[in-house]
Amino acid sequence: MNIRTWAAILPVTLMLMTMESCKSKQELTPKVRLETTCGDIVLQLYAETPQHRDNFMKLVDDGFYDGVLFHRVIADFMIQAGDPQSRDARPGQSLGHGDVGYTVPAEFVYPRYYHKRGAVAAARQGDQVNPQKASSGCQFYIVQGRTFTDGELDAMERNLRQRAERDLFQAKARDHQEEIKQYRRDRDQAALTALSDSLLAEVRAELPDSAGRFTPQQRRDYKTVGGTPHLDGEYTVFGEVIEGLDVVARISKAETGAMDRPKEDIKIIKAKRI
Repeated sequence: MNIRTWAAILPVTLMLMTMESCKSKQELTPKVRLETTCGDIVLQLYAETPQHRDNFMKLVDDGFYDGVLFHRVIADFMIQAGDPQSRDARPGQSLGHGDVGYTVPAEFVYPRYYHKRGAVAAARQGDQVNPQKASSGCQFYIVQGRTFTDGELDAMERNLRQRAERDLFQAKARDHQEEIKQYRRDRDQAALTALSDSLLAEVRAELPDSAGRFTPQQRRDYKTVGGTPHLDGEYTVFGEVIEGLDVVARISKAETGAMDRPKEDIKIIKAKRI
């Protein structure tokens, strides 16, 4: 092939490569428009949480979210949707227990993605029955939150650090379950205490200084934009609102009754890929 022929096809080749690149980016970070009875909310999902992204998009494409309610709304906190039982719920019916029969493994991309205002995260069952923090297969929430002072964030950091120590300690203790059971059967409190002290020393030696600490960007956002920092590292954040934060705020202020359900239904009319 001569130079003139290459020169002729090069612009077309570059155009096709650009289109393919754009297509890949759209697939990796898809956008979803939630048409609600209070206005439209546009979400963008993250490439770094592929299991949550792909699951959410499958449900969107299947029409799963069409007609479901924002069944749990708490001012200055979050708005939650995705319970399939809410689609035909009676007035005052307790909601929040519906699911799709499976969970999605946790995908924490922290501290890159955190609970700033507009964050989209997966709901889940509590640690007592869900120590792996697996996400609901369908229920999600959008953060409204509030702003925080440095003093409040300092106190939260202490709590987050303690929680990180606790979680690592419990993981190590699970590796010594049989040993612990034997000590308890023998009522050997000295051995239990020695093991506990040893594990705690390992935890404090292994836990990085950054664990339980907010990054400078997090601090700025939580002081200016707002959010729910106490949820960081506990629930998977898999996207964010890029349009319609005013709609989220309006929904969050709805008058609610039992179980934080809005007294007047707020519905996702349609969820669609854009």
